[in-house]
Amino acid sequence: MEKIRIQDDLYTFVNQEKLEQLVIPDDQPCTGGFNTLAVGVEQLMMKEFNEMTSSNAFPNEYLKNACKLFEIAKNVDKKEKDGVVPALKNLAILNKIDSIEKFSKYYKDLMLQSIPLPLKIMVETDMKNTQQHLVYIQGPSTILPDASYYKEEMAAQRQMIIGMWTNIATAILSKTDLPLEEQAKYIQDTLAFDSVLGSLVKTSEEWSEYVEMYNPMKLSKVSSMLKTIKFKKVLKDLFGETPEIVVVSEPRYFKNFVNVFNEETFEQYKHWAYVMGFIGSCSLLTEELRDLGSMYYRSLAGIPAVTPIDKFAYQLASSMYSEPVGLYYGEKYFGEEAKKDITEIVYQIIDTYKSRIKNNDFLEEATKDKAILKLSKMGVKMGYPDKVEEIYSKLVFNEEDSLFEIMHSLEKIKTLNNLEKLAKPTDPTHWAMPGHMVNACYDPFVNDITFPAAILQAPFYSIKQTRSENLGGIGAVIGHEISHAFDSNGAKCDENGNINNWWTKEDNKKFKVKINAMVKQFDGIELPWGKVNGKFIVSENMADNGGMAVTLEIMGHTPNASYEEYFTNWAKVWCLKAKPEYLQLLLNLDVHGPSILRANMPPRNFPEWYDTFKVKKTDKMYIAPSKRVVIW
Repeated sequence: MEKIRIQDDLYTFVNQEKLEQLVIPDDQPCTGGFNTLAVGVEQLMMKEFNEMTSSNAFPNEYLKNACKLFEIAKNVDKKEKDGVVPALKNLAILNKIDSIEKFSKYYKDLMLQSIPLPLKIMVETDMKNTQQHLVYIQGPSTILPDASYYKEEMAAQRQMIIGMWTNIATAILSKTDLPLEEQAKYIQDTLAFDSVLGSLVKTSEEWSEYVEMYNPMKLSKVSSMLKTIKFKKVLKDLFGETPEIVVVSEPRYFKNFVNVFNEETFEQYKHWAYVMGFIGSCSLLTEELRDLGSMYYRSLAGIPAVTPIDKFAYQLASSMYSEPVGLYYGEKYFGEEAKKDITEIVYQIIDTYKSRIKNNDFLEEATKDKAILKLSKMGVKMGYPDKVEEIYSKLVFNEEDSLFEIMHSLEKIKTLNNLEKLAKPTDPTHWAMPGHMVNACYDPFVNDITFPAAILQAPFYSIKQTRSENLGGIGAVIGHEISHAFDSNGAKCDENGNINNWWTKEDNKKFKVKINAMVKQFDGIELPWGKVNGKFIVSENMADNGGMAVTLEIMGHTPNASYEEYFTNWAKVWCLKAKPEYLQLLLNLDVHGPSILRANMPPRNFPEWYDTFKVKKTDKMYIAPSKRVVIW
């Protein structure tokens, strides 16, 4: 084993032994860190599901339904017997749409049957008045992992991936009742339709600037852009009325909508909807199709094996009944005492953040006051919610139906529930993540942070860890999520979550200089699997930077603080062993930076790193003081 110095590579120094021991499961693209914890929670809850089912003892109706779905999804014999018939029966609606005029008439039916559509219509929070909802529209997903793959410079890679997709799609379509010659035509038309989509829909980098999706327009203007369909009729069918305002999430796509969806492309659309609809259903059909249906993504991510059937069944059930499953996990494995303890830590971090803002040397007083107000009003959701939302009591199904029919009936209930929200106020008590998820988030349009119970375990957090270790783990992650309120996106929203410019003109200019410095610090870094796009990942890097800054300040006031323990646990959190294909995919799709950079880059900006490990100019983890970036 090559000896690594901590001054040259914190991440490898801390994780090298662990990385050599870790084995990536055959059905996963990676292991370590977050992923290892997620697998542990999954195994624990699968055991719970099996025990509940075998004893026929369920804590509530929600878990009973989740366990019933779990058992049905595991029943390979029944799925083999049902075969592809449920999916083909569902897709038969496309035969009724024999003209573009009929598309508008059948839009609601198509939507409720989960048929792929050239435009998605949904109800989301009004970003400028977060107490109410608005109708949003956006384009469909592409075959390639991201719209950036359709650019000219990606031609060689695109051709290779399309070839792989075509082979898999051909094998899948051979299981339908389409005549052989039609199968080839359907795939050809699907690729032609997809090519137009790929040239117009947003890239992941464009989506990362999420405030830019807020483009409210009058219905008359949107209708004129979508003149190949009867948009007002579609909205009337969905909502019983026609809203005055529609938010256009992807202006470029909808300005060109008549080129996407018209008389000449209508047949292409129908073939695309059939092919993508059938492929999207594969996991709910036979085991052979479940394998084939996952092969495309598995090839992109370097995953050799299909997910085992019991694991697949658990993932399906726990996703559909996510909040009750998370509440059960949180109450049993986390509890009120830990919830109280971690909540106190959060408020200490928020208070420290306030003092850092107050002492900040680049903001004017008016901007500081607004930032502190935003922190004062920030909501804190730790562990698990107090109750289950009403929608879960509606998620009931007929056990005699096929798995395909059950899942589609449940998705239909969820879709209708979303449409009904237009007439209702928003619910700030809604949890963005369930208690059994190993993750955390900040919601800019609610101004709150959510930390599910499942992430609140070692190495992130444990009462057995020292205060320094907990600050380097969960403390820095809490600081990270709070920092999203002041990243390149979150800073555009006020204390109520509304898009609102609360910055003075001069402060905004100075803030943009700091954002650009953070972009520059990461941009163009060459890794064995590709080059880093600093602009794409800037908001997450700003959050990492802010999380470290606030917890290092707390460390300075902590008795017996050990910076060595702090930085060591920080690096442990980001431990990741992954397939090269997956790492390459993440560079194009994930707004978070590569794990090795998340561990190694933030410490270089702080004097505590240099003092603790006597880091010198000749060391690889040294950055000249003039290039160090500390924003908050």
